[in-house]
Amino acid sequence: MTGEARQNRTVGAVVIGRNEGERLVQCLNALSGKVARLIYVDSGSTDDSVAKAREIGAEVVELDMSVPFTAARARNAGVASLEKNAGITFVQFVDGDCTLRPDWLAVATTFLADHPAAAAVCGRLREKAPEATLWNRLADEEWAGGDSGQVKACGGIAMMRLAALTDVQGFDQRLIAGEEPELCLRLRAQGWTIWRLDAEMALHDADMTSFHQWWQRSRRAGYTYAEGVAMHGAPPERHNVTKLRRSLLWGAVLPLGAVLGAVVSPWALLLLLAWPLQVFRLVRKGMSLSSCAFLMLAKIAEAQGAAIWAWRRFLRREAHLIEYK
Repeated sequence: MTGEARQNRTVGAVVIGRNEGERLVQCLNALSGKVARLIYVDSGSTDDSVAKAREIGAEVVELDMSVPFTAARARNAGVASLEKNAGITFVQFVDGDCTLRPDWLAVATTFLADHPAAAAVCGRLREKAPEATLWNRLADEEWAGGDSGQVKACGGIAMMRLAALTDVQGFDQRLIAGEEPELCLRLRAQGWTIWRLDAEMALHDADMTSFHQWWQRSRRAGYTYAEGVAMHGAPPERHNVTKLRRSLLWGAVLPLGAVLGAVVSPWALLLLLAWPLQVFRLVRKGMSLSSCAFLMLAKIAEAQGAAIWAWRRFLRREAHLIEYK
């Protein structure tokens, strides 16, 4: 059986979104007619997303927005709908601001069919318009990173084996972000494998036009690091420990140490030279100057995100989304 024939019978797609407009239309059109079932999970859109999805032929699941929203909850709702069809073996997850490449479904389906221990497979994600803004370009450089082969985790755009998702009870819908690496951690603990292929998978349309959006996205990353450490930071996984440590060192300990130390001696401000030195070190590894500079600046936002997580944890407050668009 060819990959295309197999995908039509065994693959269901779960698309999640809110107020994505034309991006959602492009996303759904790229999947329509190519999967056995197309599920769109809407999280309280105020535009015509639901009507457009139904017009294209997607089955729509509208979340009860009186219950706190997370992307994990939306994906679980889509999977629950797919599980009603006994013929679905694989689930292609797509965010409403992404468009799958034409060949990806066949590539991913064939790989999972040929690798029974594989729970998930992802490919190359590209930013749709990296030239539009600096923030889009930074996102594109982030998407391009990572080696192919067996990996520890995939992102939210990936094809997964339905049996594997069932094995670990799906995504942890309490998480406001970082639910995919956390899921992959539990999958690997059950003996499943995660793969990243050197194949074009999808175009992502971040549509980031301001520094504030980029900063919020970086804060959310720091929040995710702290939460991941709290959940799975113990050995052997030490999930997000290194990321959180770097965020706190560069984004909090070093700048605060320099400022507070300057009260005793102005020489303490020399600690801030570690920042340009680190940027220079990264540039020598082949990264662009702007990427290196903003990579280091993001550490402050990430440290803020980690502090937000700690404060909410201390007060035992419910987690809320940190949105950037």
